[in-house]
Amino acid sequence: MDTLILLKPDVVRKNYIGKILAKFEENGFKIKRLKMLTLNRDEASDFYSVHKNKSFFSELVDFITSGPIVAAIIEGDNAIERVRELIGSTKPSEAKIGTIRREFGSSITENAIHASDSHESFIREVRVVFPDYS
Repeated sequence: MDTLILLKPDVVRKNYIGKILAKFEENGFKIKRLKMLTLNRDEASDFYSVHKNKSFFSELVDFITSGPIVAAIIEGDNAIERVRELIGSTKPSEAKIGTIRREFGSSITENAIHASDSHESFIREVRVVFPDYS
């Protein structure tokens, strides 16, 4: 099973890309696709469309478009659930010790990483960053 992760602009700025990707490999995941890109506002709005009516939507779009990101398709057994466990709670201060967000995130917005939370989300999100994925 595949899932999608995005290393957010704060991770790229702080040079944590390799450290975070290594955590996935160390936990038995395979990185199938990998690229660095900068989302434009339309792409970011599409990516976060499930949050469009929430108060924090514009903040999400502003942040994810503030610099380059790294997108990866990760493969592994129960990938979606296991990756969500590995990244931790959205709020880094509430994430379990040893999770990516606890170690590399600094706020609810600058929380280091995004991971698809369901197969449906993965299908919707992957087409934004890997439009040729099938």
